[in-house]
Formats: sequence, structure tokens, C-alpha cells
Amino acid sequence: MQPFALIRTKRIERAREIVREKPETRVLRAGGIDLLDRMKEGIDEPELLVELREVLWAGAKLADGQPLIPPDTNPLPPAPRYAEVGALTTLAELAAAELPGLDALHQAAGQAATPGIRNTATVGGNLLQRPRCWYFRHRDLVCLKKGGDTCLAITGDNRYHAILGGGPSFIVHPSSLATPLLALDAVVSVFVGDAKGSVQQLVPLAELFVSPETDPTREHSLGPGDLLTQVWIPVLDDMRSAYQAVREKQSHDWPLVEAAARLRLDQAGSMRDVRVALGHVAPIPWNASEAAALLEGQAPSVDLFARAADAALADAAPLDGNAYKIPMAKGLLREVLHRASGLALPE
Repeated sequence: MQPFALIRTKRIERAREIVREKPETRVLRAGGIDLLDRMKEGIDEPELLVELREVLWAGAKLADGQPLIPPDTNPLPPAPRYAEVGALTTLAELAAAELPGLDALHQAAGQAATPGIRNTATVGGNLLQRPRCWYFRHRDLVCLKKGGDTCLAITGDNRYHAILGGGPSFIVHPSSLATPLLALDAVVSVFVGDAKGSVQQLVPLAELFVSPETDPTREHSLGPGDLLTQVWIPVLDDMRSAYQAVREKQSHDWPLVEAAARLRLDQAGSMRDVRVALGHVAPIPWNASEAAALLEGQAPSVDLFARAADAALADAAPLDGNAYKIPMAKGLLREVLHRASGLALPE
């Protein structure tokens, strides 16, 4: 690992300015878990880290209202209440936060990594971390994501790679929080802009991520010095949610597949405001909109959940080593739908 310097500031604008002055060798640092890994692996070799712990807010709470954003630029879905989560909130703090209806988020935060990592890793860092693909992480290999000509997983060992939305790169997005947050209709607050001025924007979580088809070298839309400051989540009345992941080692390992669902039941017992998301199956957190559309307005049933799982994976195109993810994702999706709806799992 190359030598580096660390600088602290208490002002957002100063932190952003320092990075924008020389973005190729300066980076922002929050929890630093993924950044430190990339530095040790020789993927990133920054000369200067800009510490954010005195700049951003940490915490998770039910907010009294929406952020102060002009209504015509506010993408937050209408809801009686909103949960506000600071970008510097650790996964351990998020797992323990009292946020009713957000069981999927609690479960994802509480299952990720190890207790030591959960006590350090932050919400913002988890969302913006880079892929764990072993070809990308190998300092001597130049894959498509690092400016090469092709994704090496196509003809290589691709057991952990994408089955949905893949191409030209087949990485899977590594964030475990992104899957439940996508199902929960989350919106992120970001500071963007250049030396001429900055502006705070609210961006739907789905729009934060960049697919390889758009730009294979990037995973998110933030530029040098741009800051993710908060996550906002609409909390609906009688909202239910669930999350689950399958790992090779249940103690601590990266998920093979994740699934999350959000819904509420009306007085007739029909499902409303259904959202379904899958993780570790695509280069971006995957919105299973076809499954959600099939479920909307219907009463929970074993057969319906099976058909929704089939719809969610209908476009799957596995590589030669990861077809196992299709039945795994279907089974996991059925499980979270049963848990979120309260319908007992079949024997």
C-alpha cells in the first residue's frame, strides 16, 4: 500500500473543494472499509484522504417532515411519515434503530459482514462501494471495468456474477443495504456541483446507480467530490417488509443472492404498494417490477408468490457457471413475500 496523507475538515464545501482540486489522487473517506481494501489490493492509490466524520450526520430517526427541497424537484413518494438515515450511520446503529415498518432494512444491516465491520462500515459507504469481482480486484488484470476490452468473467470463473441485466460487464452490485432500500422506495440526498456552486438534490435510489451498459467503469452517478449525505424512506401506514440472503458461509460472507419486499394489506386483505427487489444478481440493485405488478391488488397465496418469483426471473440470462442463482432467487423471493405478507410458508 502506498503512503498517503489524511486531512480533516468540518465543512462540506471544503471537503468537496479539496477533492475536486485533484480528483485523480484525492478521495473522500467515511468508514473506509472498502477504500482500505482497494488500497491494500493496489486498485486505488490515493495520495490524500479527506475525512468526513466531522462533516456528515450519523443517526436514524423518524423525521418530522420532508427535507427542504422545492416541491417540483422532490421525488419522495407521499407518505404520512419519513425515516431519515445519515450517511455516516454505521450498520450496527442502523440495525438497532427504532424504525417501524423497516424490518427489511434492519435485517439487512444486522446480517451484513461481521460485528466488527458493522460497527465501522457506514450506510453511505455500503451504498457506494465498488464490486467484489475477483477480476476487478486483481491488480494485475485489466478488465472492462478498469479500461480493458472485455469482461473477463464471460469466459472465466463466473459463479458469483450477474444473471440479470448483465453486459458488457457482469459484476454484481455488492451493497446489501441497496436491496431493501430499493424495495422501500428510498431517496438519497446528495450535494453535487462544481467550483461555481453546489446544490442539494434528492435522487431516487434507483437513479443513483449506473449500469455497465451506460458506463462499464462506474457504479454510481456521483462525480468527484459529490457527497451522499442522507437517505430518506417513506413510511406507510401498516407497512410490512422483509429481507433475506443466501450465503455460502452463514457466519460472514458475501451474499450469493438477496431478496427484499415491501407491502401493506388493505382491509380486504389485498396487497398494496408492493415493491420487490433482488440483490447480487445484477450489476445494479434489481427492481423486480414485473413481480410487484403481478402482486399489486391481489390477496397473498402460495401460487401467486410462485408466479411472482417466476416473473421476476423471466429474463435471467446466466453465464456458464451461475445458473444456480435462478432457482435460488426464486425460492428466496417466495420466502420474503411470505414473511412480509404474514402468509405461512408451505410445509
